[in-house]
Amino acid sequence: MRADAARNLELLLTTGARLLVEDPAASIAAIAAEAGVNRRTVYRRFTGRDELLLAVCRARLDAIEAVIAAARLREAPVPVALHRYVEGIVGVNRKWPTEIAKVCADPEIGARRLRAIDEVDAFLRRATGEGFFRPGVPTRWASGVLARLVRLSARRLPGLSDAQAADVIVETFLRAFRRDELAGGPVDDVGNQDQQRHREPVGDGFEPRRAESEQGVQTGHDQPGEEQ
Repeated sequence: MRADAARNLELLLTTGARLLVEDPAASIAAIAAEAGVNRRTVYRRFTGRDELLLAVCRARLDAIEAVIAAARLREAPVPVALHRYVEGIVGVNRKWPTEIAKVCADPEIGARRLRAIDEVDAFLRRATGEGFFRPGVPTRWASGVLARLVRLSARRLPGLSDAQAADVIVETFLRAFRRDELAGGPVDDVGNQDQQRHREPVGDGFEPRRAESEQGVQTGHDQPGEEQ
């Protein structure tokens, strides 16, 4: 794909994400007009609105998966991986609104999303197993809190850069879940050092997946973009 065509496609998809959140019935014509892209060009690539919506959802998940890979959640030091992940997800949510996930009903999208959730949950379990988080904290509780903090930052921290917003989110999260022996020390040292070395963007705080608890009661998750 030519560079100008790639730019037009990304502009079309990001504009589509924003407009479809504002108006789920937004037409391709309206999205193309807002993006400044010729409508005939859009129809050559997408057969209809549903196909455009699916492309938006896939682009958002592509960005999330790239963040997870860049954060190296399975092997990087916990504070470094956590800050990389949060900074990247903040960037993804600013570019691809979390609310768009509400209208992504495609099975492939759902399966990819669950795999990403599993990666984050596995990271949180690793952090607990390595003694970084307090023992006994349910993984899905920690995952849900992290997701809400990331989503909240989009509305409450709009003036901060992705890295600065990540500083606030990580500090808040660690003050709640970090092991008592580690509490009280500088929260951001490792994350800030990592920022100095890695300035490239690294993108949905995920809600914990729906599952059955040990008591047999189903514990669901909010749709991205909703707050309690």
